[in-house]
Amino acid sequence: MTKLALVLPCYNEEEVLPTTIERLLALKHELLAEQLIDDASTITFVDDGSRDRTWQIIEQAAAKDSSIHGIKLAKNRGHQNALIAGLLNVDGDAVISVDADLQDDLGAIREMVREHAAGAQIVYGIRSARDTDTWFKRWTAESFYRVMRLVGVDIVFNHADYRLMSRAAIEALAQFDEVNLFLRGIIPQLGFRTAEVRYARAERYAGESKYPLSKMLSLAWNGLTSFSAGPLRWITMFGIIVSAFSFAVGGWVLLRSVFFGGNVPGWASTVIPVYFLGGIQLLGIGIIGEYISKIYLETKRRPRYIIEKTV
Repeated sequence: MTKLALVLPCYNEEEVLPTTIERLLALKHELLAEQLIDDASTITFVDDGSRDRTWQIIEQAAAKDSSIHGIKLAKNRGHQNALIAGLLNVDGDAVISVDADLQDDLGAIREMVREHAAGAQIVYGIRSARDTDTWFKRWTAESFYRVMRLVGVDIVFNHADYRLMSRAAIEALAQFDEVNLFLRGIIPQLGFRTAEVRYARAERYAGESKYPLSKMLSLAWNGLTSFSAGPLRWITMFGIIVSAFSFAVGGWVLLRSVFFGGNVPGWASTVIPVYFLGGIQLLGIGIIGEYISKIYLETKRRPRYIIEKTV
């Protein structure tokens, strides 16, 4: 039987947390009855600097059930940092990370444990359907995975952060001490034997999403620039294309002046390229600056999170 540890990052989840705790405890008792997990298995909630009653609910649950634990971060550090804080600070033969909003099917945990018992060191939870997502969210999410694969990033399509990791995989993950975290890109680099469990994603049970469009775009950009030099290569290729186009336009203007004459001073052909090339230069500087900022953050080696208290 597997000593299982569940890790759930939380940020302002007071509306859904009581139901989440109730369902997880019920699932734990079922897995115990089926002799799939050890009685010492635990459930750990990581409070990512919540401003509501999330931590109070975690403390109350921990006081009632010894298998429930809590980690409170000193301030909000973001989903990826809260998740790594939980993964690296729990005990267990296997660790499963899942969000607290009940959108991910908790029943998939049973299949993950069985795959681990069959020898898989990492088990990915794959979304088989996105019927609850809007068309825009589904299109942008799937486009992100395709772009990441296009630039050579090893990423599992339609997999977020719902996964099982063995103790060996967790110890390997601990060696990655980078500040710019994108676990969906790091985990596939670990190697180990993997398996997949597919599930249908449900609607959020209660409360509001903590991942609006701005945060999703930020995560996508962080993942792209953390695992690929593609944007820098795109600038180079685009610069070559623009330069070739500029030379062609310049040659055409020269031939027109020599053989036809009559060019009007201030003609648009002198203005448009200036603005166009200026915009390309600013874009290039911005992307290069993004990579430099990541180097800056990595060299300072500041802690990814600070734990205020545990229960």
